[in-house]
Amino acid sequence: MTDTLKPLSGIRVIELGQLLAGPFTGCMLGYFGAEVIKIEPPKGGDPIRGWRVLRDNTSLWWRSLARNKKCITLDLNAERGSALAKQLINTADVVIENFRPGVMEKWGLGPKAFEQSNPGLIYTRISGYGQTGPYAKKAGFASVCEGISGFRYVNGFPDEPPVRPNLSIGDTIAGIHAALGVCLAIIARHKNGDGQGQVVDVALYESMFNLMEAVIPEYDGAGVIRQPSGTTVTGIVPTNTYRCRDGKYVVVGGNGDSIFQRLMVAAGFPELAADERFATNADRVVNEAEIDELLAAWCAQHQAQEILDLLEQNRVPGGPIYSVEDMFKDPHFIERGLFEQVSINGEPLTIPAIMPKLTTTPGGTEWPGPELGSHNSAVLGDILGLSEMEIAEMKEQGVI
Repeated sequence: MTDTLKPLSGIRVIELGQLLAGPFTGCMLGYFGAEVIKIEPPKGGDPIRGWRVLRDNTSLWWRSLARNKKCITLDLNAERGSALAKQLINTADVVIENFRPGVMEKWGLGPKAFEQSNPGLIYTRISGYGQTGPYAKKAGFASVCEGISGFRYVNGFPDEPPVRPNLSIGDTIAGIHAALGVCLAIIARHKNGDGQGQVVDVALYESMFNLMEAVIPEYDGAGVIRQPSGTTVTGIVPTNTYRCRDGKYVVVGGNGDSIFQRLMVAAGFPELAADERFATNADRVVNEAEIDELLAAWCAQHQAQEILDLLEQNRVPGGPIYSVEDMFKDPHFIERGLFEQVSINGEPLTIPAIMPKLTTTPGGTEWPGPELGSHNSAVLGDILGLSEMEIAEMKEQGVI
């Protein structure tokens, strides 16, 4: 796989920021061909380098998240460091930053600094609450923003604390929105014909707010406040998770009218397939408790695979609840190319592929997340024209 086959080949991205939302944006853009130059502080670098499970004192997560990136170090608090960052940004198509609003301006690196020197720059800003509004300067971690977005409210069981998925989903969803915003801005820059860039303003809480489906119109139009509903989805029946005899769980989605009829046949209740009490989704919502009790009892009598086989035979959507170990064993995951292998100091490591899949201009992993400052000489020398002596002096001064 070569860069010329990737859709973002020739696009230079400067990534500033740390932890997850900004770096995930850079990860996506780099996967599809962009040249991503990540700027990290000289002392320690991005904190994710040391998060969770480590190998050789570096996070395994880092090897995935920082794939395809050219990693350099610059102390942005030092005048020389921020000046070099400005020079780099002036060579770029895109900048990504996920600091609290005002931090980039403090370093002299805000969008206005590039209006004349790089008018085509697409300046991508990711923050908890956006660049404007009364909450703009608040700290906005994913956990907090998932809560205020309304997302957490509808998760969990009634009368219990809202449940958090064991992932920083707010950061990742914001990163996907930011990558989409960058691509839209690139298209706009091309279509307008004037080469003008723009600011892409992504907020974590707004990215999660974007997932809220009918929650807003249902409240305004009918005064309905969507409540948490455990393992079900409000207003759609049946769709639930059931425990089987072997202790494993299966997901059953039988909420289409004809699908429900086939589900009843599969479960051994053909007489209920024609029961008028269950004819439409609205009818089934009224009788949800009875349907769930029936399906729970059915699943409890069978092994999970037996249930899944019956569902498949009757063309009813159903599936297992997978752990990561299950994914590694699944032939469909393997054939679809969801796993990619890289080498870390001679040792193989599997990392996930990045979606979506493109047939003629696919993305791919060229190298895993590199060591701190490993591209200093290449980037500062080849792109900015610094000599080896200048680079050595800056290292001695702590700038890099």
